[in-house]
Amino acid sequence: MVGMSGGVDSSATAAMLIEQGYDVVGVTLKLWPQDCVNRAEDKCCGPQAVTDARSVCHKLDIPYYLIDEAEDFQREVINYFAEEYKAGRTPNPCVMCNERLKFGNLIRRADQLGAKYIATGHFARVSQTEDGRTLLHRGKDPRKDQSYFLFSLKQAQLSRVLFPLGEMRKSEARDLARECELKTADKEESMEICFVPDKDYGAFLQKADLVQKHRGDIVHVNGAKLGEHDGIEFYTIGQRKGLGISHPTPLYVIDLDPAQNRVIVGDASLLDSDEFIIERCNWIPFDTPEQPFEATAKIRYNHPGASATITPIDANTAKVKTHTPQRAITPGQACVLYQDELVLGGGWIARA
Repeated sequence: MVGMSGGVDSSATAAMLIEQGYDVVGVTLKLWPQDCVNRAEDKCCGPQAVTDARSVCHKLDIPYYLIDEAEDFQREVINYFAEEYKAGRTPNPCVMCNERLKFGNLIRRADQLGAKYIATGHFARVSQTEDGRTLLHRGKDPRKDQSYFLFSLKQAQLSRVLFPLGEMRKSEARDLARECELKTADKEESMEICFVPDKDYGAFLQKADLVQKHRGDIVHVNGAKLGEHDGIEFYTIGQRKGLGISHPTPLYVIDLDPAQNRVIVGDASLLDSDEFIIERCNWIPFDTPEQPFEATAKIRYNHPGASATITPIDANTAKVKTHTPQRAITPGQACVLYQDELVLGGGWIARA
């Protein structure tokens, strides 16, 4: 069963698996609530994507199914997205969508249709150890590697997954789609959150009636009130623009205080830190680390990674100490840990 997003990557995935002799079925999960789709845009889970995915499956002569998962998407992804902002954290909905929907519900659907594997167009790789454990690795194309978004997958999920594009570069995936004369071959990819039009997550939260404006104070780290805001949900750690305050020197969001509804600002130097806690950890090559270890820590998707010492606290929590200070370590974001190409796992950055 191939998860078809309507883009070139999932299209190439389906074509590749057919060439390899697999019996392929294409499936699109209809994730969008009707009131949050901007139909003028071609989102990865929008109506146009369904049309494109269906067209590709018709061209490849494979069955295609559209499955409504909007209720679960609302509960597992959109509600989570809103609640994290309310708590003063910055969420990563793509990781949650992968764990709960694409590699959760999709596997259950595969079981219903008798499919042994599920496959997606992610640029990542998996391998098997001699003792039967499934490992996760970076994709071959460093510019498109998506292993960061997959760190929370459990062994039961990883063991059922195929990532045919993991050994390829993006350009090769497009070439394959062109060779198969698929309409998605030259389709532009979207880097935005699929359910947030125009990258304006604040407007989305209000329009979906998930957040209401509630005035609070913008406070300097020295305690001085500098202005007011409409809700901490509309701010993220490290933000400089759009604060609506005047100050002799540039100020950045240093912290968000949900208990007192305060946005705390200060100099850029206060954004640098070298130690934080990760929680709700998931480990891939082992069940639980028993002693401190060295790894490369990515504190957000576009972060280059930093050398760090990881000290386990318990099965679900660990301390990360980077060897050099990092800018804007943000609660709510995923910290994913690597040793070279191998994904060790990771966790969610907790409030300092």
